[in-house]
Amino acid sequence: MGERWQIRRAGAADAPHRVLMIPGGMCTTEFYADVMAEPTVAGLQTVAVTQPGFGPTEAPVDVSMEHYARLMAEFAAEDGCDTVVGHSLGANVALEMAAMGLFHGPLVLLSPTFSRGDEETFLTVLNALGRVPVLGPAAWTAMIRLLPKALKRELPPHRADALAAVMSGNDPAACRRIVRAYYAYLDRYPSLVPRLCEADVPAWVVRGDRDGIGLTDGERRGLDACPRVRTVTVADAGHLALVEQPAAVAAVVAEAVTAAVR
Repeated sequence: MGERWQIRRAGAADAPHRVLMIPGGMCTTEFYADVMAEPTVAGLQTVAVTQPGFGPTEAPVDVSMEHYARLMAEFAAEDGCDTVVGHSLGANVALEMAAMGLFHGPLVLLSPTFSRGDEETFLTVLNALGRVPVLGPAAWTAMIRLLPKALKRELPPHRADALAAVMSGNDPAACRRIVRAYYAYLDRYPSLVPRLCEADVPAWVVRGDRDGIGLTDGERRGLDACPRVRTVTVADAGHLALVEQPAAVAAVVAEAVTAAVR
């Protein structure tokens, strides 16, 4: 039986502002350790929470994106968080928290996916394979074993082993089920840009300059037209800007907190 929550905290308990940080798929709180250690956010309390089903935690029965949004919104409310940061799948959960009217503070969305076509090809193929009896479970087991090794090339050398080890600890069956629900969510919306804009909350969409997640010209124009959305490109970073360029990400988080103050 896995844990219900895996939580990492940094900063003073009595800090005036608390920031919830949601890791991406197959990631844990370890992926936020560098951002949380940055001096820029030292005056805040940062709270990273692994989404149930990843790392050592147990997946809920309902793994829909909407259910994850409710879970994380409940945690944010109970813990007094006034800003939410999400990475990758965690960024889409944060987007849903706002779109469903469950959270009204600023968002920092690190490499969200705005449409099915933007997602990385390998994950789309893996999701399709995951539906095939026998082959699906085998493909996910192999991916959990091989992906961390491949990912190490994108990670800072001093953090690569620790982060790869975290990803190796995932349950292939849980990941297969969660990713299937994630693609069902993407199929419900031709584009999530209007959904973010209509949420009417301050939002920073942050992407590495060599991010593997796509962004169409139409999606970019839609984001630029949203008066409360700002796009930020992080130089010399891919999909994992939070570990490749933690100072740049921390600076955006600090900027978002000022919006919470206002």
